[in-house]
Amino acid sequence: MAQKPSIPKGTRDFNPDQMMRRNYIFDTIKSVFKTYGFQPIETPSMETLTTLMGKYGEEGDRLIFKILNSGDFSSKVKWNELHESIEDISGSSQKLSKSLTSQITEKALRYDLTVPFARFVVQHRNDLTFPFKRYQIQPVWRADRPQKGRYREFFQCDVDVIGSNSLLNELELLQIIRDVFSSLNINASIKLNNRKILAGIAEIIGQAEKIIDITVAIDKLDKIGLEKVNEELINKGLPKEAVDKLQPIIQLSGDNTAKLNQLKEILQDSEVGLKGISEMQIIIDLAEKLDLNNLIQLDLTLARGLNYYTGAIIEVKALDVQMGSICGGGRYDDLTGIFGLPDVSGVGISFGADRIYDVLEQSNGFPAETSQATKVLFVNFGSEEISACLPVASQLRSSGIATEIYPDSVKMKKQLNYANSHSIPFVVLAGGEEINNSVMTIKNMNEGSQVSIAIEEIPEYLKARLSD
Repeated sequence: MAQKPSIPKGTRDFNPDQMMRRNYIFDTIKSVFKTYGFQPIETPSMETLTTLMGKYGEEGDRLIFKILNSGDFSSKVKWNELHESIEDISGSSQKLSKSLTSQITEKALRYDLTVPFARFVVQHRNDLTFPFKRYQIQPVWRADRPQKGRYREFFQCDVDVIGSNSLLNELELLQIIRDVFSSLNINASIKLNNRKILAGIAEIIGQAEKIIDITVAIDKLDKIGLEKVNEELINKGLPKEAVDKLQPIIQLSGDNTAKLNQLKEILQDSEVGLKGISEMQIIIDLAEKLDLNNLIQLDLTLARGLNYYTGAIIEVKALDVQMGSICGGGRYDDLTGIFGLPDVSGVGISFGADRIYDVLEQSNGFPAETSQATKVLFVNFGSEEISACLPVASQLRSSGIATEIYPDSVKMKKQLNYANSHSIPFVVLAGGEEINNSVMTIKNMNEGSQVSIAIEEIPEYLKARLSD
C-alpha cells in the first residue's frame, strides 16, 4: 500500500500564489529595513543546545526542538547512570529527562533569531563595527501546540541595533513599525512598556525576587483574563496582599501622560521603576515630534515573557483582525554577556510574517498584482509560429516583463484557460497569416479586447500597458 503523504502538525506547504504573497510581505519589510541602514545576516537553522537553553524562561525552554545526535547515539548512552536516575527521581521525571537529554542531543533548532544573533555578534566581534545594525529573515521552530495563528515552524523578520544605549534606537524601531504596516496597509497599534517599570512594581509590592513569575503571568492577561492571572500569581507563591496591591497598578487608565504621572507617584520609592519611567517619557516625547504618539499606547500588562529584556518592551497588534501579536521586541542590556562579551546593549523587534499573512488574507489586503507572476503568454500554434515568437519573448524578458511561451501546440481554449488560471493579463496570438503580415494580436484578458500590433512595436506597447 502506498504511503499517504503528510507533513508534521504545525508546518505548512506553500503553493505558488501563497509564495508570491509571502514574498510581497518579505520584500516590503526588507525594503523598509534597508532605508534605515540595516544590513542582512543569516545564521544556521540549528544551534548548540547550550546556546539556546536558559535564555527564554522555563516555559520557552520547554518549547525548544532538540535534535538527536547523528549516528548510533544509543550505543554511547550511559545506561547505568540512567538507571540510577530512575531509582532517584522521587516522583519526578526531571532528573531522568536531563540525564537522557545530555547524552543524546547536543543541538537544537533555533527558537528565535535574537539569541543566535547575540552569539553571532560575540563570535564575529572583531569583524563588526559598532553600533551594528542587522536584519535577518529566516524560519524558527517552537514545539508549541498548533492553533490558529500559531505554528511550529514560522518565519521571523528581525531588525536589531547592538552596541548602543541610545533611546533613538527605540524611536527608529517605532518608525520602522509604522512604515512597514503603512506600506502593507494594516491598521496597527503599538503597545509599549518598560521592564524596569515592571521591576519597580514588583519591588513596591514587596516581591522583587518574583519579577519573572509576575511578568510571565501578567503577559497572559489578554489570553486568560485577570482572574486566571491572579490564580497563577498565587500558585507561584505570591501572597494575596501582594496580588491585591498589583491590581490597581496593572489596570491604570488614561492617556500615556496620565499613566506616567500616576506611575511616578506609585513608584516614587523605587529607583529602578523611576528609571524606567524616565526612559519611557523620553521615547514618548521623541515620538511626539514624528506624530507617532497616536499609534503608541502605554500598557503596563505588556511583559513579554522572555527573560533577556531589560528596558523598553514593544508589541504590535492589528486593529481590524482578531489576531495575536504581529510584531514585538525590546531592549536587552547584556544578552551577549552570556557568550563572553559583557555590557553590550541591544534593542530589536521581530515581525511575524505568518501572522501578517493571515491578517492580510482575512482583510483581503493583498494587492491583486501579488498573484500575477507571468505578465505575457505566447500561444503556441506550432513550430514555425513559435520560431517567430521566440525573439519577441526574449525582448520582453530583457525589458523585465515576465513572459511565458506555452510549451505544447494544443487547443486554443486550453492555452487561454492556462492564462486565466494564472491571472496572466496579456496573451499574444501569432498565427501564420499574422506573421506573414509582420503583426501579432495582443489579447487583454482582463478586458476581453484585442488589437493587432506590428511585431517590432510589441515590447513598447506591452511595457506601456503594464505600467498603467
